[in-house]
Amino acid sequence: MKLLVIGLGRGGGKIADEFAKLNKKARGKRGLEIITDVFAVDTDPADLVGLRTIKPDPQHRILIESPKTSGGGSVQMSEIGAEVTLENSNRVLDTIRAAGRLFETDAFLLVASVIGGTGSGGMPVMAQALKDCYQDKPVYALAVLPFQDEEAEEERNTYNAAISLKSISIVADAVFVADNQHYVSRDSTLRDKQARISELMVAPFYDLLCAGEEEKARHIGASMADFGNIRETLTGWTAIGCGQSPLPSRGLFGRWRSFRSKAAERHAGVQAAESAISQLPVDCQPADAERALYLVMAPAAEMKPEMFQELGGFLKSVSRGAVIRSCDYPRGRGALNVTVLLSGLSSIERIKGYYDIVGGLVRKVKTKQAEAEKKARAMEAAARKIPSLL
Repeated sequence: MKLLVIGLGRGGGKIADEFAKLNKKARGKRGLEIITDVFAVDTDPADLVGLRTIKPDPQHRILIESPKTSGGGSVQMSEIGAEVTLENSNRVLDTIRAAGRLFETDAFLLVASVIGGTGSGGMPVMAQALKDCYQDKPVYALAVLPFQDEEAEEERNTYNAAISLKSISIVADAVFVADNQHYVSRDSTLRDKQARISELMVAPFYDLLCAGEEEKARHIGASMADFGNIRETLTGWTAIGCGQSPLPSRGLFGRWRSFRSKAAERHAGVQAAESAISQLPVDCQPADAERALYLVMAPAAEMKPEMFQELGGFLKSVSRGAVIRSCDYPRGRGALNVTVLLSGLSSIERIKGYYDIVGGLVRKVKTKQAEAEKKARAMEAAARKIPSLL
């Protein structure tokens, strides 16, 4: 599956930069291309300059401007971010079209943090523009939830998050969710390492995207994780994780493994799947998934029916009622990797929390905006009474 990635705002641009790096890794280590192109869209030129891997030209680092931002960001208001993106959406689409990689693209992936202005407001608007223009290609989103201390800084951040999440869930074909706070909860040292968190968010996509692009027969599985299988799985709120389990050694000269080693082989798949679920980037319940896909990457000799049977049984037990697809990817050595995709999640507690809080904030935010507009009009009226030197 080949993605065209568009990062919006500061946070989205940095994560899009990681996808560009992931594509370089796929080309260098596996001879595959999994990302057709990567773009960053922002109202702040400083954010665009700070990117490392996205091509350093105005066609890939796209500055969108408006009198309301004056080149200094979107004033942390998602409504302004949406308005500015809408004003510039045709120019962004023209730039993407001119890059000439749309024919090879299977799907779009938009990436943004949901608390800022440009990203939170721009992501749903850009998603709608892409869907209107390219109806044959699905539009997915990666929505990044904030740290808890960012929520506490200002009520506006929670408001931005709620309306951005609601809006993107309406228009996108599926929304991957990644929670900054969830990473910190597992490892407190990551709080000041945003680059490392961005890398961890992107890493689970690697095997899933590579598996469907293989052309060498020895790396093509019996059931490929191709675009069709992935597209049929993705819907609504989605989480992706990857886990690894070491494989028992064959021993000197590849002698037959013992009964205990063979049992360990069978269990390796379940251990890796458990690890993948524990590494999901957002707190969610597998039982809430409507659809699921798991991809096993291991040496071809390790792809035993018994292992798939045990792994499938485990996932059915934790994702009760979900339609589950299984895929294999014969690659690597010494370890078994499992990528787990849970989609159509009926509930994500953190998102529901935003909705509950903002239900009461909407009235307050609108009142503040009305008061600010009233004061501005009063100021203008008072100024009209004063003569000007110009």
